[in-house]
Amino acid sequence: MPLVFDHQAWQAFAKLAGISVHAKLGSQGAYGNAAFNEDLLFTHRGLSGPAALQISSYWQPGQSLSINLAPAIDWTAIIRGKGALRVTSTSLLAGTLPKRLAEHWVQSAMSGAALTRAVADLSDKALRALASSVSEWRATPTGTEGFRKAEVTVGGVDTNALSSRTMEARAVRGLYFIGEVVDVTGWLGGYNFQWAWASAAACARAL
Repeated sequence: MPLVFDHQAWQAFAKLAGISVHAKLGSQGAYGNAAFNEDLLFTHRGLSGPAALQISSYWQPGQSLSINLAPAIDWTAIIRGKGALRVTSTSLLAGTLPKRLAEHWVQSAMSGAALTRAVADLSDKALRALASSVSEWRATPTGTEGFRKAEVTVGGVDTNALSSRTMEARAVRGLYFIGEVVDVTGWLGGYNFQWAWASAAACARAL
């Protein structure tokens, strides 16, 4: 499900609505630790796109998400070789991020003359601060858009209670469960459809 954030706190990001970026989202929740490297979409209310939809299955209310907006950037290499970089921080980020997002992030993480200085002229400390803000962003959703925007669900009948060959309940003969009513959660991309069809076929053959 798309993730939403506190209205007032999100105002600084609402102007980024419509921007999509390939990002890595991580969460630690009741269904275990998870991380997804997928497209992330900024909306007026929060975050959507495959990365947010995937991680929402693992996220629990009150928990923060770890977000790397530019997983392809090797910040260690950049800091080591900064002497050869005569571009600004914005231009550096714009090579990976959409320009509007790069501009917003640099303006949020840096100030004054640092905004227009070449990367080569910035201190290691300033570059590390920028790297941390981009690759270690922590954000805490207040909730989700709800079932009307849901793609998949989690939870359901425990697979240990069913026969993997027939989908019949071990404790009640003649009782079968298939599809998303069973506690099987696939990633986006057709996996849940495949599970629904496969479990239905196994059940139908048994019947």
